[in-house]
Amino acid sequence: MEWMIWIGTALAVIGLIALGYCIVAAISAKRAGLPDDALRARLQRIVAINMGALLVSILGLMSVVLGVFLA
Repeated sequence: MEWMIWIGTALAVIGLIALGYCIVAAISAKRAGLPDDALRARLQRIVAINMGALLVSILGLMSVVLGVFLA
């Protein structure tokens, strides 16, 4: 089950990279000085990406753990 560990690791890394993107995007959106409506719309989009990144990261970590248990 070594392949499951590597796939899980790749998914976890992709999720962490996306989480880093969300952090940078949220900080830049706050510093942009946008009106409240535009800022809210941009942050809602970032939150959606953040939830997807968390899902991918969690699935990756679950794959790693499952691969370790089955190995």
